[in-house]
Amino acid sequence: MAPMTLDSTAALLLKGYAWLPDRRRRTGGAPVRTRLLGRPAIALHGPEAVRFFYDEQHVRRHDALPGPVLDTLFGRGAVHTLDGEDHRVRKALFMTELTEPAAVAELVDMVRAEWQRAFAPPHGREVVLFDEAALVLARAACAWTGLPLTEEQTRRMAQDCVAMVDGFATPGPRHLKARRARARQEEALAGLVEEARAGATRAPATPFDAVVRHRDADGALLDARTAAVELLNIVRPTVAIAWFVTFAAHAMDRWPEQRHLLREDDGSYAEPYTETYAEPFAHEVRRFYPFAPFVGGLAATDLRWRGEHVPEDTLVLLDVYGQNHDPELWHDPYRFDPERFLRPTPHRDELIPQGGGDAKSGHRCPGEDITVAVLAALSTELARLECSVPEQDLRIPLHRVPTRPRSGFRLVPHPA
Repeated sequence: MAPMTLDSTAALLLKGYAWLPDRRRRTGGAPVRTRLLGRPAIALHGPEAVRFFYDEQHVRRHDALPGPVLDTLFGRGAVHTLDGEDHRVRKALFMTELTEPAAVAELVDMVRAEWQRAFAPPHGREVVLFDEAALVLARAACAWTGLPLTEEQTRRMAQDCVAMVDGFATPGPRHLKARRARARQEEALAGLVEEARAGATRAPATPFDAVVRHRDADGALLDARTAAVELLNIVRPTVAIAWFVTFAAHAMDRWPEQRHLLREDDGSYAEPYTETYAEPFAHEVRRFYPFAPFVGGLAATDLRWRGEHVPEDTLVLLDVYGQNHDPELWHDPYRFDPERFLRPTPHRDELIPQGGGDAKSGHRCPGEDITVAVLAALSTELARLECSVPEQDLRIPLHRVPTRPRSGFRLVPHPA
């Protein structure tokens, strides 16, 4: 009889981002077999694994996400939990209404305007960049989505979206705060959906209106609560770019030449593959810094992966953080080097900070283009911001998921 595999849930909570790469090193690069939350699990790695993982004949999402993750990060009934035609029809809502180049450009312009308003002189007061960026992003995202919120409601939205992301992967007070935040925002947004359908409010040609009138594969409108879930799946990931903005500031502080390159960027660095240095910089921030440790699904049937049996309903993990630091894919992977993206962008199944596969037909994050565009824009704004950075704790603890600099990155803006 084969020895019983020990449950690794406690080790994952203790080690965070380092857990899976450490286990993989101990196996010599072979798939990692373990148990998580009592369920048999196998962890895969590499571009070939990405293609295997995102094949719906291999891995399904329905019933794959644990309840605590649904009740904090994604929401019950979210697009992330669907498969097949149900997923394709719901995903089309995001792909056709939200990620067209004109829509992305409009959001970027709104984010820039909110940033410049937030940091307009006179200034001189110390701010926590993470908090300020989250509020800037929430203001822009809510306005762009067409949510009729007051300033006070928008501030609450920023705080709640941060809480949902911050508390999804941990037990204790952070998790309880995330649950309360989601419940509060789902209730409020469901009310707005019902008002819109009753004719009390109108927001034509906005993502809010698109969600309100969206019909699923069965031809029915989304119920108000599910519509609220999907509205949050527009706003929450946009607010979550605050993590990357804070990492961008960390990179500029640690490697000052990056700030200079972004500030002086005239488009000549990156030709012919990108328009500005800011885009390669944004890609490298997403690759280098820790955000998602892995993604998961359930084996749709009995499978074989490189000769190993994967029984149906096994939890299948895709190693995201480890792949983004794999020396077989990235030269000197623990060196921050945006120039690696001045060459043609790596294949979609190599760079996977927000998952892999095809965004249009698969489960890759539909907002990835938004993340790159907004992060590039705010990295440039940040590089051009006259400010001082006081002494503070800028360590990034890898045991904490999601992590960020301990101080949130404090800075003092100065008049230009």
